[in-house]
Amino acid sequence: MNCTLCGRACGADRSIGEIGFCAMGEQPVLARAMLHHWEEPCISGTKGSGAVFFSGCSLRCGYCQNYEISHMGFGAAIDVARLRDIFEELIDQGAHNINLVNPTHFVPAILRALARKLPVPVVYNSHGYDSVQTIRALKGKVDIYLPDLKYFFKLPARRYSGVEDYFGVASKAIDEMVAQVGPAVMGEDGLLQSGVLIRHLLLPLQAEGAMRIIDHIKERYGDAVLFSLMRQYTPNEISSRYPEIHRRVTQEEYALVEQALFDSGLEGFVQEEESADEAYLPAFDLSGVRPKEEDPFGICGGES
Repeated sequence: MNCTLCGRACGADRSIGEIGFCAMGEQPVLARAMLHHWEEPCISGTKGSGAVFFSGCSLRCGYCQNYEISHMGFGAAIDVARLRDIFEELIDQGAHNINLVNPTHFVPAILRALARKLPVPVVYNSHGYDSVQTIRALKGKVDIYLPDLKYFFKLPARRYSGVEDYFGVASKAIDEMVAQVGPAVMGEDGLLQSGVLIRHLLLPLQAEGAMRIIDHIKERYGDAVLFSLMRQYTPNEISSRYPEIHRRVTQEEYALVEQALFDSGLEGFVQEEESADEAYLPAFDLSGVRPKEEDPFGICGGES
């Protein structure tokens, strides 16, 4: 079956061992499973979000903060039964939800792992470059969508992610997400129970695109969604290929977009300057992936 899970629609038959643009086959590969305390407050809560970090990526941005797993493919291959066990182990540890981080290219396996409903909300945390058909397949399995909306303009989308059609593809996917789960619903404990929370990671020199994204979201969805303006961009080894963004976002850049968000009336979240720190990036060391009694063999990795 030719893969069309993301907007690239690369056509690889991953069911027979072919590798897609994501650099992955059909079997899930994970880099870490953990209680994550650094998501938005309505996701992490007090006990943490049960984050499951999938390896490989169908977008592979040229500045990715998790490049070790998205570009280098580090991780361990597991089966669907083990994936289900990981969900349940995180819940036993107190996770408020199960947070599927970068899951697009493993949706068929995820659907099998979610065949039985979990007792906590499921969060689909993606780069936004999902096909509409993929999002439709998740109906009834996902409670909270946490997509990025990375670019408004074609030029940065092409330069940094190699996909000129990013905004059109992501917008259609988010339309389906909103139609599927409806307006955001908060519990009495301040945790998001269902709905869509759209993220935008502000990049250097991209304030104009960020403000256009805010205008688009307000006009199209109004108060039905939440919005998170992220300031945590941290230049790294791979971003050095793009000198214009090989620096942190300035106070002036962030303040300009933050004011546009406040003026829009959208409800959501902003970040402090201190969030742009590598200390907030998880250590991808297979923690929580392998059963404790097993040695961590079967590790993947290398240039892709």
